[in-house]
Order: sequence, then C-alpha cells, then structure tokens
Amino acid sequence: MSAKQIEKPSHWIGYPKFLWRSLVLATDGSLAFYAWMTFLTAVTLVGLNAWSHQVASGMAVTGMSDHVSWGLYIANFTFMVGLAAGAVMMVIPAYVYDDDKMHDVVIIGELLAIASIVMCLAFVVADLGRPDRFWHMMPGLGRFNWPISMLTWDVIVLNGYLLINLHICGYLLYKKFLGEKPDKRWYIPFVFLSIVWAISIHTVTAFLYQGLGGRPFWNSAILAPRFIVSAFVTGPAFIILTLQVVRRFTDFKIGDGPIRTLTGILRVTILANLFLFGAEIFTEFYTGGSHTAVAYYMFFGLHGHDALVPWTWSALALNVTAALMLLHPYSKTKLWFLDVACVLTFIGVWIEKGMGLIVPGFIPSTLHEIVEYSPSLVEWKVTAGIWALGLLVYTVALKIAIPVFTGKVTIKDGTLEKVD
Repeated sequence: MSAKQIEKPSHWIGYPKFLWRSLVLATDGSLAFYAWMTFLTAVTLVGLNAWSHQVASGMAVTGMSDHVSWGLYIANFTFMVGLAAGAVMMVIPAYVYDDDKMHDVVIIGELLAIASIVMCLAFVVADLGRPDRFWHMMPGLGRFNWPISMLTWDVIVLNGYLLINLHICGYLLYKKFLGEKPDKRWYIPFVFLSIVWAISIHTVTAFLYQGLGGRPFWNSAILAPRFIVSAFVTGPAFIILTLQVVRRFTDFKIGDGPIRTLTGILRVTILANLFLFGAEIFTEFYTGGSHTAVAYYMFFGLHGHDALVPWTWSALALNVTAALMLLHPYSKTKLWFLDVACVLTFIGVWIEKGMGLIVPGFIPSTLHEIVEYSPSLVEWKVTAGIWALGLLVYTVALKIAIPVFTGKVTIKDGTLEKVD
C-alpha cells in the first residue's frame, strides 16, 4: 500500500466532516447574512401559519371555487418548474460547448434547480385540500392511474430532476472538499441526463394542461414549446442577478463572461417567447368562434368581468419593455440597465405563465359561466412563505457551496474560518 493510499481519508471519516463543515457554514456569517436569514425565516413562518389556517378551515379561505379550482398556487408551481428547467442554460454552455468561464459558475445554476423544485413541491402540497393524502401521487403506492395519469408522471420527473441535481452538486462539492479530482463516470452522465430531464419536466407539465379536453384555452400544440422557451427566459434572467449578488457579497471571482453568455441567450429566448405568445393571440382572435371568449376576457373583459385585464396587459408591457431594453446597446455596457431588464423579464413571465395562463383556462367554465378569481390574503401569505423558503434553501446552498467550491474550506483545514 502506497503512502498516498494511506493518507487518503476514509469516507467514513470524510463524509461526516463534510456534513459538519456544511452545517457550520450554513449557520455562520456576517450581520447582513443573519438579517437576511431572519427575514426569510419570518416570512416562511407567516406562510406556514397561513397554510395551517387553510388546512384547519378548508379551501374556503382561498379565492378558489368549484369553477376555478387552480389559482395562485398552481400558477406559481408552473412558473417554478420553468425556473428549475431554465437553470440548465448554464449547464449546456459549460458541458456541451466546453465554456470554461461558465464551467466555473455552473454550480450556481444547479443549486437554483434544487431550490426551485423544493418550491414546486411546496406549492403542490399547499394546493391539496388533504395534504395527508399526498402519498396517493406516488406510483406503486397510491391509487393514481399510472402510467396514464399525467399528474403522476409530473411527480416522477420533478422528483427525478431533484435527485439528479442533488447527486451532481453533492458529489462535486464532496470531492472538492476532499481535495480530489471528481471521477467523470460518476457525474458527467448525470449532467447530460439532467439536460434532457430539464426539458422533460416542463414538457410533462405542459402536457398536464394540454390533456384537459374540456379546457380549450390550453388545447394548443405550442403550449409545451412556449413553456420551454419561457423557462429559458426566466432561468438566465434570475441567474444573471444572482451572479452579481454573489460577486458583490462573496469572494467568489466571477468575470463578465458568464453574464455576457446568459445575456446573449436571454436576448434570443425573450423574442422567441414573444413570438409564440403572438402566435397564440393571432389564433385566438383571427379565427373567431366561441373559444375566443377566453382571449377577449383576458385582454378586454367579458360581460363586465375584467379581473384579469390588468394582469394581462401588465405582463405584455413588461415583456415588451424588457425585450427592447435587452436589445439596446446599454445592456452590454451598463449592468444596472441589464438588471432592470432582467427584473422586468422575470415579473412579466411570472404573470404570463401564472395568472395569465392558469386562471383563464377556467373562464368561462364548462357551463359557460363566468366566475372570476382573485387570490385571497391567505393565498398571498402562503405564496410569500414558499418563496421565502425557496430563497432560504438557495441562500444556504450557496453559503455552503461557494467556500467549498473555491477551495477555501477543505478537509485538510484544522479550523474553519468565518465565511460571510
């Protein structure tokens, strides 16, 4: 046995040390870090309290009804699936096109996928009237009609994507902590699998809506492409903002290369998203017929009902403004200009894929009745709590990953320095 083999730490020793260092990193930081985590924890607890009230009192405390059975929760779920899938836009340049600069920061996108899937699952649980029956959605255990049920397929792909990204991030960080070179056989196949899987999670989610024959607004062949393109809008937009926050508040050296790459992707995808949206609107208005009632309700209101009109026009205005800003030369030279465009993009797509897609599918109802929907205060509190939970998970993940990934924290360290 060589000296190198003797010095190599056993996994029985190395992994507990890795977990302990991760716990210390997650709970130690500056005053600003504690303030941020306290704020997120407080908002999460407010959401948890609202959800407990919902469970105790029933779904009557929400704005949903028999006519509009999906609301703010499923709207956010749909958006979060896209954000999780959009994180793959860092993986593709890094591993498919061998972009070295992107490879250095790809972990940030993979961690975003994990946090987004956690939020997806939380929104699904919040939408269940009886969350204790969640196990029925598990293939082989529950009573769902699998493999016919698209909802069960959605559970499979979402949890599969979560496990894949947990394995990739966990393995790479653990090997970095040990000071060893990762074995490509243990992560490269999973990286390419995650690229395909990212497409599948949003495709299955789109099929979930497309397969509902009684909802003509969702019966569109381009719904799945729209979902995927919009995912490739929100993912880069959020990651661009995240990279600048990480660069500002940590020692992680992030150049302008990854931001330029993501900005270039964003310029193309936001135009593609607007094109597909325009194609949908043309089909709805030009062909006429009874099914155009949904489009008229969204844009102009119908028979005095216009609750969604402000949402629809706001989303369109935000997306068009963001597209024009991204095409402006300032987006290449002024980061604040790019940041504003990313924020407008993020909010615009959130409205478009949420309140502008889920709710209109139920109006008019199958009985041709118009029952409007407005989220209740309980729904807003639960939604804010889940968003805070996701940001908390993402913050902790970055807090652990960045010092380990940069080599600041390794198994050879005798003591752990305070990392902000």
